[in-house]
Amino acid sequence: MASTTSTLKDRIPDRSIRICADRGGTFCDVHVSYPDPESTNGERKELVVKLLSQDPANYADAPTEGIRRVLEIVTGENIPRGKVLDTSKIDYIRLSTTIATNALLERKGHKHALLITRGFKDLLLIGNQSRPRIFDLNIKRPGVLYSKGYWQVLEIDERVTLVGYTSDPKAEEHQVQFDDEGNVGRGYRGKGWDGVNVGEGPGKVVRGISGEAVRILKEPDTRQVEEQLTALYDEGYRSLAIVFVHSYTYPQHEEIVGNLAREIGFEHVSESSSLVPMIKMVLRGVSSTADAYLTPILRQYLDGFFSGFDKSLKEGTFHADELAHEGKRGARVEFMASDGGLVDLNNFSGLKSILSGPAGGVVGYALTSWDGRPGKKVPVIGLDVGGTSTDVSRFDGRYEVVYETTTAGVTVQSPQLDINTVAAGGGSCLTFRNGLFLAGPESAGANPGPACYRKGGPLAVTDANLLLGRLIPDFFPKIFGKSEKEPLDAEAARTAFEKVAKEVNENMHGELSLDEVVYGFIKVANETMCRPIRALTEARGYATGKHVLASFGGAGGQHACEIAKLLGIKTIVIHRYSSILSAYGLALADRAHEVQEPSATFYTPQNVPSLIARLDKLTDQVKQELDQQGFKGSRVKVERMLNMRFEGTDTSLMVLPQAKKTQSGDEESEDYLEAFKRVYKTEFGFVLEGKPVIVDDIKVRGIGKTFDDLGASIYEEVEELHAKKGGLNVLSHERGAAISKAEPNRYSVYFSPPTGRVDDTPVYLLGKLAVGDLVEGPAMVIDETQTIVIIPGAKALVTSRGLYIKVDE
Repeated sequence: MASTTSTLKDRIPDRSIRICADRGGTFCDVHVSYPDPESTNGERKELVVKLLSQDPANYADAPTEGIRRVLEIVTGENIPRGKVLDTSKIDYIRLSTTIATNALLERKGHKHALLITRGFKDLLLIGNQSRPRIFDLNIKRPGVLYSKGYWQVLEIDERVTLVGYTSDPKAEEHQVQFDDEGNVGRGYRGKGWDGVNVGEGPGKVVRGISGEAVRILKEPDTRQVEEQLTALYDEGYRSLAIVFVHSYTYPQHEEIVGNLAREIGFEHVSESSSLVPMIKMVLRGVSSTADAYLTPILRQYLDGFFSGFDKSLKEGTFHADELAHEGKRGARVEFMASDGGLVDLNNFSGLKSILSGPAGGVVGYALTSWDGRPGKKVPVIGLDVGGTSTDVSRFDGRYEVVYETTTAGVTVQSPQLDINTVAAGGGSCLTFRNGLFLAGPESAGANPGPACYRKGGPLAVTDANLLLGRLIPDFFPKIFGKSEKEPLDAEAARTAFEKVAKEVNENMHGELSLDEVVYGFIKVANETMCRPIRALTEARGYATGKHVLASFGGAGGQHACEIAKLLGIKTIVIHRYSSILSAYGLALADRAHEVQEPSATFYTPQNVPSLIARLDKLTDQVKQELDQQGFKGSRVKVERMLNMRFEGTDTSLMVLPQAKKTQSGDEESEDYLEAFKRVYKTEFGFVLEGKPVIVDDIKVRGIGKTFDDLGASIYEEVEELHAKKGGLNVLSHERGAAISKAEPNRYSVYFSPPTGRVDDTPVYLLGKLAVGDLVEGPAMVIDETQTIVIIPGAKALVTSRGLYIKVDE
């Protein structure tokens, strides 16, 4: 036996196992790709492992435990829990994590202090005066993130100002003029000039990164700052956020103070100028405090994660460039950032990880559910129904990114995928309160989990699906109880629901059956999940019914058909890895690197050449960075963007020109002004014609493609199957053909009225279905990690990539 085990491990080449782990609120999903030991032509096998995100009685960290199980299966070795894992066979580990998100939601971040320009001590406390709930009688403002106490805010005696004034009608004529080396050629000539100095008054004038003239009123006294920082260090602070006025264009003062802090020994310093080099001091400041609050927590988790592996994983992650120059390659860890791109550890921070978890799922469905053929492009809605929440997004050929988002009451400036989240998932608690059926926002989580998880948890959506027959314990992972080998406990769920049903009937003076009460909660949960979809479509002028629904997440298949019917959507795509699509998306994701600079330039024909030159410079930087990461030539895609707004407004839009058809039928790219007006009209419904346009920022994003081609889409395969001679193999519970494909036992499943409970619902195992089989509802399709409910009137076509479902046809 020992020799067989040794042989199996030896047949797996070094640096060949690719691991992707997504740690969600309830489950941790692991997707693995490795060389098939039996193959002679380099084919790879895939493996899926699913485990609870939290199970302190059995393991400390879910991703580490998942990887341990993976290595046991792939190498054939018995690896005890707690043993340091050998990474010699691992190529990479890709992680998406909710560590930072949870720390922000629960306000369990790291103690840190804020350093800000003197006189602005309460700026972040005052905020921007927005009142999102203006009619609330008892408004509770979210607190600031920096620590409370005497040392919470340290005012630094420094100050710079911009020469000139906002909305000067002759700004370009009056502004300070610089030569090519940045020296002052002619001073300011506008309103407020004292007639003597270069600017409005005394002080050295320099050119900022944005091109604006910056007058230095007061430089920081390094000796005084060092004394202040030392006192702060002695008080136990190790993390700092630095926010100075106008540092987006003149970062030198922040850099001076930041370097002093690092020399003193501060472990983490968030300089707003390097983190978010954008105008708007409040948002820049809040973003910096969020980073100082979250990044140390993230680093602590990663230190614990690395301690579970041999030292080569940490060396391969921290010293990848040095190893590459020596012709070596170690195992490495990569991370999913909130904007959908993979980044290395040096570029990963708390601010970039707020939406790390759901971003992997968006990448997964975008690359597997989009039909990119000319004339076939239909926008896709991603519906990620997890254990704790439901995440909704939209894809129409490119990722929809927002640059200002609010999470747990904290508004930050950072590129993130536009994901709407609602607190309704498999673990959402079900309650009957004040005559109302409620689903969420509280969640049972992974510990204790729903009532059926055998840990004494509350009633949840999972319990409702279990009682309705939409989850079958025989086919659900047996990972519960003290032994981690017990099935779902249907009796615990039934007992709890009978109490609720009794309360409902007493309150409503009715005679609702147990099924009707349980299904009432499912209807509420479905409507809750539809809400963010309508916000992403109808609220923005898109017809919801003219989309494809890409359903994924552990609970997505149980709700997809009914949600599509509520929204008028006719087509659903469910990938074969839909229940772990966030982890699978990590395997498909591209490396990303972006560079951004402030601009503060009017978009005029005279200024366009200088803007293009700056874009070219940033493009070279991005390509050089991706080249060092091993991405060259056609594997590199570059997006060049301008952040533009009308003068006199404060709403900037990041603009990426699109290709357009000319009168001759050729394709050419829009110019930026044309693209800005198109995007502005789409967003607001009108355009301010005749208003000058200002470019606030210049941004270049480089994408290193992981795969050159993912092959034919599911839509192409569906067309081929329909065109195939002999047609499709229709499986219906009314036909004899279904007997050979369905499981021997029929199951009782409750569907929406008027159908009600169907006692002989056929259940099909996805692994036993062949490509070209057409499953007619009512039915259920099950694999190792998910259950898909096919409602009456729906038809599910089996393809090599997953299920293609048509509703009400």
